[in-house]
Parts: sequence; C-alpha cells; structure tokens
Amino acid sequence: MPSKAKKQSSQLIRTFVPYKESKGEEYMSEKMRAHFTEILNSWKQELMEEVDRTVNHMQDEAANFPDPADRASQEEEFSLELRTRDRERKLIKKIDETIGLIEDEEYGWCDACGIEIGIRRLEARPTATMCIDCKTLAEIKEKQMGS
Repeated sequence: MPSKAKKQSSQLIRTFVPYKESKGEEYMSEKMRAHFTEILNSWKQELMEEVDRTVNHMQDEAANFPDPADRASQEEEFSLELRTRDRERKLIKKIDETIGLIEDEEYGWCDACGIEIGIRRLEARPTATMCIDCKTLAEIKEKQMGS
C-alpha cells in the first residue's frame, strides 16, 4: 500500500466535529441521529475510496517478476491489501446495518442492558452496540472462555 494511502487509512472517521448537546435535548434526538448518519456515511465513503485505490494500485503494480523472491514479495503485499479490504468490506456491511438502526430509531441503546451507550462512545466507535460496561464484561467473559 502506498504511504499516502496508509496515512489516509489511519485518518478514517477522524474528520467530524464532536456533537454539542443542547440543554435539555433528548438522547438520540433527530439532530443527534443526523449527526451519526453523517459520520457513518462519511466513513463508508472513505472506505469505498480505499477499495478503489487498492484496485488501481494492484492494477498499476501488477507485474510478472522473473525473480521468485520479487514475485513472492508482491504476492504477499497484495495478500495483505486484500485482507485489509476484506475487513473493510465487513465494516461497510456493519455501517449499513447501523444506518438501518438509526433509521428505525433503535440506535444508541445497549443491546445487552438497554441503557444509553453515550454520545462520546458512539463518536469513538459509531458501530458500537453495547455500553462500555457491558462490552467490558463481554470481553472479560470472552477471555475467560478462550483460556
């Protein structure tokens, strides 16, 4: 992956203005939902652009090197890029599901306990489906089950 693309990839979803609640504003008001929809759509757009960059990079850089070491290096680089794009493809699907939750006015509530996830947590991780307490417990349980 070119260094410019790596730099841009690390900046995904960092370009939004934090939401400022109005005094007495209800949690997940229409204005808040619009804020998160905008964040998610921007993030999705950036991921889609990364996919396009990868396709162009792979087409431009594809060469049949006579040296097996050079060929192996290129194949490994392409393999890593494709794995990254696959993770991003799954993330795009999750972003689409999250946008659906916003449209259904189901967004922002913990799947496990039903309390508010919180604006700052959602800005840090817009696809979060659990509050920090439930997520922490789930991770602890996962670690215990894995050992």
